[in-house]
Amino acid sequence: MLLLIKNGTVINPGDRTEVKADVLVEDGVIKKIAPKQTIKADRMIDAKNCYVMPGFIDMHVHLRDPGMEHKETVDTGVRAAVHGGFTTVVAMPNTKPVVDNADVVNYVHNKAKNIGLAQVLQAGAVTKGQRGEELSDIEGMVEAGIPAISEDGKSVMDAQLYREAMTIAVKYDIPVLAHCEDINLVNGGVVNADDVTEKMRLKGISNAVEDTIAARDILLSKETGAALHLCHCSTKDSVKMVEMAKKAGIRVTAEVCPHHFILTSSDMKENDANYKMNPPLRTREDVEALRKGLKADIMDVIATDHAPHTAIEKGVGIKKAPFGIVGLETAAALTMTELVDKGWLTIMQMAEKMSYNPAQILGLDKGMVEEGKAADLVIFDPSRESMIDPADFRSKGKNTPFTGMKVKGMVMATIVAGKIVYEKTEK
Repeated sequence: MLLLIKNGTVINPGDRTEVKADVLVEDGVIKKIAPKQTIKADRMIDAKNCYVMPGFIDMHVHLRDPGMEHKETVDTGVRAAVHGGFTTVVAMPNTKPVVDNADVVNYVHNKAKNIGLAQVLQAGAVTKGQRGEELSDIEGMVEAGIPAISEDGKSVMDAQLYREAMTIAVKYDIPVLAHCEDINLVNGGVVNADDVTEKMRLKGISNAVEDTIAARDILLSKETGAALHLCHCSTKDSVKMVEMAKKAGIRVTAEVCPHHFILTSSDMKENDANYKMNPPLRTREDVEALRKGLKADIMDVIATDHAPHTAIEKGVGIKKAPFGIVGLETAAALTMTELVDKGWLTIMQMAEKMSYNPAQILGLDKGMVEEGKAADLVIFDPSRESMIDPADFRSKGKNTPFTGMKVKGMVMATIVAGKIVYEKTEK
């Protein structure tokens, strides 16, 4: 099949070029990038006033499948992904059962392949059952195709066991995705520890909960040589530590989620659990540090930590509700609105942090718009305005604090291996 994308501005973070050109796709591969192509194609998309970018890659999603399909399934998760412009997602292993062996990896990969929308890469748990006591079958999961190991949802508190896992990760050349949380310091906290939340009479989670484990994991990465990726960074000192580690030549990368580079604890609506996530919303000082870290390319990746829950689960108030919000269908517009449109990032940096850098960290031959590369693409209108409405989400989860927010930037089409898997239709 021949697909011709006309009149767009091609953003290629692979060589940092931005050029007005048509993109010809044949049999799932980008065949030619050049202006004013007149070839007769089976399908043509007019991308006037739009960017043609590499498909977004989300390094951090929770698909809840297997075991918690009332929250999300692989099917609804990938439909949410392509609606948001994501062509590849990395699923976290804290499912039921935990993804700690090849059989569960194969279950997720086969299910996603049969659906045929976004590519799902299932991460493997570091320890069996995520209990922190015994290592998972990491070697077997590598053979089944895991892109990384992660204990997301918690930290491996046994430093020696974690060091052993890092050594195995080095052997198989896969990154370690780290959820940095000292469980001994959490002490029942549900929000950030600050003056705002104290007035709400809610138990707080201090910055040290994240920072102590971030420091430990960076030092273990230094010792083992493991490629460490810090998930959902939320504190100013996380940015400082990542910067210091990179200057020291340690193999460390880091991600920031839109809710952490936009919202603070002051934005919380009283007892609305859609503002409850882990790590929690921090202070304005932390938000500014995260934005500066993204701008300076200290922080490498924008990820979502897409964490769907039911309305019933989120409707019981902040103290009792589970942590987490959805993000696959809002991340691109929020990044454009809050970072690109306000001058924190260029469009090229957005493409790097949402496509190219994740691909590099995961060892994928993706994140580029180049001839000969797989046609994983997103057509993105940077000026199209809309209002965030969970009723429009493809995800089962509607739990977002951004309901009603006016944003700029809209995914007009998502293409995976040359196949149009989502296209915006006018109402």
